Amino acid sequence: MSTEGVEEGRSHFNIFPRKHCGFRTPYNRRDFYKLTLILGQGEIVYQDQTILIDKPALFMPCPSVPYLWTCLSDDQTGYCSLFNQQFFKGYQDYEIIRTASLFGEDSNPVLFLDTEQVVLISSYFEQMMEAAVSSYVYKNDIIRHLLGLLMHTVLSRVEGKQTDTVNQSSAPELAVRFHELLKRQFPLDSPANPLMMKSPSDFARELNVHVNHLNYVIRNAFGKTTSAVIRDHILDEAKALLLNTQWDISQVGYCLGFEEPAHFNNFFKKNTSVTPLRYRKRIVANI
Repeated sequence: MSTEGVEEGRSHFNIFPRKHCGFRTPYNRRDFYKLTLILGQGEIVYQDQTILIDKPALFMPCPSVPYLWTCLSDDQTGYCSLFNQQFFKGYQDYEIIRTASLFGEDSNPVLFLDTEQVVLISSYFEQMMEAAVSSYVYKNDIIRHLLGLLMHTVLSRVEGKQTDTVNQSSAPELAVRFHELLKRQFPLDSPANPLMMKSPSDFARELNVHVNHLNYVIRNAFGKTTSAVIRDHILDEAKALLLNTQWDISQVGYCLGFEEPAHFNNFFKKNTSVTPLRYRKRIVANI
């Protein structure tokens, strides 16, 4: 059951029920995220480990890590969903995929579930199945919302476990504090209230840590530099301001921390290949 063709053919979502397979099945698609509810016994060979699935589980492999699945029982049910980043882009829960610990190369790809969790997660998949085959014009928003709920459910379980079992280091907490501090600056509502923190040094000073330590922690937590995480948020806000306000380009740039309009133009064009003015005209024309 697919919603292929959404957003000019660039995004994709598919969901289908699981069934028994008589041979070892590899998965080699590196351009899709995968969430699978496994009800039935089996074995997953993932990186350098073999994981026995002997109870209900949610399988969340990293797209770049190949694996093998083998059924160990005839009774195989559950659901499997595939989606790419484009399906989520522009939606609020896209941040989960960009910044959370899910789907990472070093993340645990299997979460075993208790009875209550199986019921809850099964209901999410069932509702996505129903939405995928419906004729409702906004069905993809429903599916995105359900995927977001599913991933929030997983994150709440995973992060709770990490609090109890991970070495009591300040690194995970620092990453969370940084991200909350960054998000708290947005959205911007007036050129009179410009962005106050826009560099790694600004955040390090506010968090009372050395900037090199902050860079190390953020790189490990998010898989990208502190500057890149800040840049992505500023760029997203720039696009939102260009689309949803009538501010001058210079006002948008100033509000985002660029003292000179030329600096904002250069930043925006470097990251989008178009100038802010051209971007605004293109979006307005499409609307």
